[in-house]
Amino acid sequence: MESKGEVIAVSAPSGAGKTTIVKKILKYYPDIVFSVSATTRPKRENETNGREYFFLSEDNFQKKIENGEFVEWEKFYDYYYGTFKSFIEENINAGKSVLLEIDVKGALSIKKIYPDSHLIYIEPPSYEVLVKRLRERQTETEEDFKKRIERAKMELSLKDRFDYIINNENLEKAIKETSDLINKIITKEK
Repeated sequence: MESKGEVIAVSAPSGAGKTTIVKKILKYYPDIVFSVSATTRPKRENETNGREYFFLSEDNFQKKIENGEFVEWEKFYDYYYGTFKSFIEENINAGKSVLLEIDVKGALSIKKIYPDSHLIYIEPPSYEVLVKRLRERQTETEEDFKKRIERAKMELSLKDRFDYIINNENLEKAIKETSDLINKIITKEK
């Protein structure tokens, strides 16, 4: 019997660099399956349904919650986000490792359902650097920026509940550390 694949969740506050790191990891490990989340937020011009997200109506998302189709879900910034249970189950049962790029609360929910999952927290060099990175993005209103900063404070307070913490002061070093760690996980090195 083939062994099950690993569940690996990478989390961080917005602006800590998790998306950049995950994109690199997926290039290094083409056999790892990326878990595409579902959301009710509107699709942006450069996005494709099923690639960045599965874009659902709020009614459809609510029905999937009621049917227990999500391994985790959350509503923030007026939109729902969730991870399909069937996607994770199908892949790990086929022996494939699944990589999730997920918010901190979602990762902790994953750990409750998959106790053997591996939670990796990408830590910004400091709170001040994180605020500066988010400010420089200029992708949101001042009100949304303030919400993101408040959420980041909460997410930073939960980092000690993760299996691994990678500091992203130097992006290339953080990518290498994350890559080396994921290699150990998927090759089941101790």
